[in-house]
Amino acid sequence: MTHSRHDGTPPGAGVWMDWAQRAMQQWASAMQSVWPGGAPAAAASSAGAMSNWGQMAGVTDVFRQISGQPVQLDPKAWVEIQQDYLRELGELWRQGLQVQPPKEDRRFASDAWTRNPVAAYSAALYLLNARTLMRMAEAVQADAKTRARLRFAVQQWIDASAPSNFLALNAEAQQKAIETQGESIARGVQNLLHDLRQGFVSMTDHSAFEVGRNVATTEGQVVFENALFQLIEYKPLTPKVYERPFLVVPPCINKYYILDLQPDNSFLRYAVEQGHRTFVMSWRNPDATLAQATWDEYIEEAVIRAIDVVREIGRAETINALGFCVGGTMLGTALAVLAARGEHKVESATFLTTLLDFTDTGVLDVFIDEAFVRYRELQFANGGLLPGRELATTFSFLRPNDLVWNYVVGNYLKGETPPPFDLLYWNSDSTNLPGKWYAWYLRHLYLQNELCQPGKLTVCGERLDLGAIDIPAYVYGSREDHIVPIGGAYASTQHLGGPVRFVMGASGHIAGVINPAAKGKRSFWTGPDGHFPAQVDDWIAAATEHRGSWWTDWAPWLASHAGRLKPAPRSFGNRRYRPIEPAPGRYVKVSAEAALATLATGESSV
Repeated sequence: MTHSRHDGTPPGAGVWMDWAQRAMQQWASAMQSVWPGGAPAAAASSAGAMSNWGQMAGVTDVFRQISGQPVQLDPKAWVEIQQDYLRELGELWRQGLQVQPPKEDRRFASDAWTRNPVAAYSAALYLLNARTLMRMAEAVQADAKTRARLRFAVQQWIDASAPSNFLALNAEAQQKAIETQGESIARGVQNLLHDLRQGFVSMTDHSAFEVGRNVATTEGQVVFENALFQLIEYKPLTPKVYERPFLVVPPCINKYYILDLQPDNSFLRYAVEQGHRTFVMSWRNPDATLAQATWDEYIEEAVIRAIDVVREIGRAETINALGFCVGGTMLGTALAVLAARGEHKVESATFLTTLLDFTDTGVLDVFIDEAFVRYRELQFANGGLLPGRELATTFSFLRPNDLVWNYVVGNYLKGETPPPFDLLYWNSDSTNLPGKWYAWYLRHLYLQNELCQPGKLTVCGERLDLGAIDIPAYVYGSREDHIVPIGGAYASTQHLGGPVRFVMGASGHIAGVINPAAKGKRSFWTGPDGHFPAQVDDWIAAATEHRGSWWTDWAPWLASHAGRLKPAPRSFGNRRYRPIEPAPGRYVKVSAEAALATLATGESSV
């Protein structure tokens, strides 16, 4: 969803890409009326720019087209922006070819930019115009959502139009072409053709990894499967295990092995090492057989079914469960269904970067409104699949400089091959979503935020109330998370009915969660027991920082709810649920493209 992708369900996808393309075209037209030559790339002269500053109407017209409603710029702010821009532009013009691009912007940090006066000037001018454009967006007089949409559109255009993205303007790429006698350009063309064939920009060397060989290698067996998921049980690594088994519910928008990349950063292996009899759900990559699947089916036939199977295999009345991102939302929904039925099957719940209250959804809120949700409902009224590549592209453009343009420049302009990186290999291993599941999720959770409203939402025939989930809960949020903002993760503390422990970790959606205890990196924060003010900022103000990984705080908490220790089992499953195949199983190895191709044949991908 950091490296992040999507680990939360993006509400944008195809419609977003169309919208973004139109927005960029509109911006290009508008900038012709503000700066000569369409200025973030270049300006002819300060005098020329001054003569065009009065044309505020061109900018407000573009704002109107992007937002879909009339908008106005704050007149006072507009005057200040003009004055500051002309002053800075004049200073830049006086420096001329002596200007130096700022080293703190890594796009222009190479000495090649400094040694090329024209390139240095173009970079400095671009950064000035980028700052000015963003100030214009900030000066719009509109509601918060409209302003957020405008800021997002402006930032996309700013990032796409950087001189570093074009060979004719990128001094570093030009220098490399000279040093390699054109070989870097030839390799760049080869890389471009390769990525065009595979359908996405390469972020890593995909040939270096294979699921089950050097990622997702923790030893275990698939002990149950149905149309929606496989259940993996891991081999104990301790002579004794806790009597209550531990079930992990990963997000169905991703493949589970983000939690099992390598032995030294595997969260699943860590849980096994702590003495927990650990199980994980490995979601099927939706194909033609799941084109009609619904949210209710995923709750009843997947999450609740997994809880029951783990209880039976472990011979335990209750188990401990963990949900990550959308997996946490689904676990919370399942627990509310069980609570409504008066069934106590889970002893404690851990929610990692999870939204149960969708009031604060961060940048994803930019896309969600009634028109968009209605469009998706009509699109999937008769079923179908949302392609995984659409989801991956949407999430990449939430951080375009890191996850798009960085690789465009490296792969194509410089002719570089991305180095092997397990996290980015996983990031590119996308999954589809059932269309009906996705449309329901958009409507009832992202748009109408019904899960946190007692009695408002009906799932699996039960009216839900998060307050009825009266078991201990460990709620974790990442401070810099752009998929599940820290305020969104914290909001769960206001709705769950049992005792809650909230912990905030450093970094983002993925890097914050996958923070191995043994490496002692980053920090986490805890607050006073039982202190949960309405706003997360008030909780943070009273929180205490601890060096290292939040895993070291979570492990003793989970152990306190795991029961007594007993000899570890010597076999997988039981007489009813016998081993089917070694971990990681078949389901996780099916690509989104292969699953999507079954729509033409109607056959199963597994």
